[in-house]
Amino acid sequence: MGPQDVALDQQNPDLLAPPTTDAGTVGNAKWPFSLSHNRLQTGGWARQQNLDVLPMATEMAGVDMRLEAGAIRELHWHKTSEWAYVLSGSVQVTSVNQNGQNFVGTVNPGDLWYFPAGIPHSLQATADNPDGAEFLLVFDDGSFSEDSTFLVTDWLSHVPKEVLAKNFQVNISDFNGIPGQELYIFPSSPPGPDSDAPTSPQGTVPSPFTFQMSQMQPTQLAGGSVKIVDSSIFPVSVTTAAAEVTVEPGAMRELHWHPTQDEWSYFIEGMARVTLFASQGSARTFDFVPGDVGYIPGSYGHYVENIGNTTLRYLEIFKTDTFQDVSLSQWLALTPPEMVKATLNLDDEAMSHLSKTKQVVIGPSSS
Repeated sequence: MGPQDVALDQQNPDLLAPPTTDAGTVGNAKWPFSLSHNRLQTGGWARQQNLDVLPMATEMAGVDMRLEAGAIRELHWHKTSEWAYVLSGSVQVTSVNQNGQNFVGTVNPGDLWYFPAGIPHSLQATADNPDGAEFLLVFDDGSFSEDSTFLVTDWLSHVPKEVLAKNFQVNISDFNGIPGQELYIFPSSPPGPDSDAPTSPQGTVPSPFTFQMSQMQPTQLAGGSVKIVDSSIFPVSVTTAAAEVTVEPGAMRELHWHPTQDEWSYFIEGMARVTLFASQGSARTFDFVPGDVGYIPGSYGHYVENIGNTTLRYLEIFKTDTFQDVSLSQWLALTPPEMVKATLNLDDEAMSHLSKTKQVVIGPSSS
């Protein structure tokens, strides 16, 4: 009878009218990037999600960043590691590690990069896409903020010019044009080929900072597909593991949980419904659309159901070196059947449908 935001209610039907199975108290597990403050720059923008807006997300934070063609995310480093997934366009990434070994590589939609904490790097959108590039950044600390990044222009603007001249062995006048404040994101000419990188006497990094996830063959499943990337195939990514999952209409990511790791999710395409089971009779259901961030604390039971008419595609990201999950169906199938039947009152017909292998994504029900 009172005022309402109809569009928001329609986007979140399971908050407006929760399933009768929801109960107890479970904190908010959803944040749309559309509600984040957007840091607009000449050459691009960035908007972030961290503990300030999603208090449940203690282990990871995210940034949605856009660069115009040729624009640069300036030379910088962080106290946390940086994992990235390219959403659109192409990005040239550059870095030098603590041993003076350098790296230059270009990534395309669906590809990844990873920089360990404290390793300096920069990002530049190529000219391949006239609209530039957009990418998702994930950091292994829920309190991370883009405002606390260590930027080279910010640092050098706070060092006396005579010290800069002494450090770089040049005339003090050479630094008269140094920026008086951080650039953060700024326009520039598109980068040259990766082969133009300077040759380091120390060589190149022993393990690449990029990974062509777009070139992986997904594992095809009854109701979708999955690609999993962790340190077993992307060795440098020691604090972040991820899965790119597709779920067809009517199908679902099976009931499961992750033993110890929190899950930071990002929804790219389609519409999803997720119920979090938090133990002690507490459960809450959320709906997700493209651009939403989801967060599921470690060991919370959950599923991801495609409730739309198109393919659902999303990312599951974890602060760990190894992807892990536990399948409810597999657990029950590999437990003595009499115990399962006594616990859940299942008959032999129902027991026959339990899977001894992980299904990951289950096709639409035939019933």
